[in-house]
Amino acid sequence: MNIKQKGLLIVLSGPSGVGKGTVRKELFKHVDNLKYSISMTTRPMRPGEENGKDYYFVTKDEFIKRIEKGKFLEHAQFVGNFYGTPLDKIEDCINNGDDMLLEIEVNGATQVRHKLPEAVLIFLVPPSKKDLYERLKSRGTEDEEVIQARIQKADSEFPEARFYDYIVVNDKVEDAAKRILEIINAEHSKRIRVYDEYLKILNK
Repeated sequence: MNIKQKGLLIVLSGPSGVGKGTVRKELFKHVDNLKYSISMTTRPMRPGEENGKDYYFVTKDEFIKRIEKGKFLEHAQFVGNFYGTPLDKIEDCINNGDDMLLEIEVNGATQVRHKLPEAVLIFLVPPSKKDLYERLKSRGTEDEEVIQARIQKADSEFPEARFYDYIVVNDKVEDAAKRILEIINAEHSKRIRVYDEYLKILNK
């Protein structure tokens, strides 16, 4: 039975360095009908990143103009750089019945909750704070001062998990991705998403 639905917006967030990108890439190995929302940022491109694949890299002036025109689902500023989600691409995707994964920080997820209450919010957490520090350190892309700033920010973000729909521990990447896939499948079967369409099918 094919029950017509709008697509899901799955928001994956959590502290910087928790492994959101790694878990996301593992998840996409096992899902065919899931699209990835590419965020826009003013931060410099890191080694191995590609414009239009990892992020849309733009100037600060261009980003601010987009804010003024209301073109973001959410946006935030951290360590002198802006990050945001283009609104039009999200709306087109879910209205076409496709699922979209949005990987953002905690402040952005709060904005999404206000604008799209039906979004599925998943908070990814590390096994321990020590583990989070070691992950940030191993990236080798930031100095100790920036790492400590991210750790301090994480301390203020952990309590925000209570406002999310699900909490997933990233103890092992493969297991974390599997748990998220199970959440997505369960959300598609929620009564609020399928009841009306199911009745239409029965009454035909």
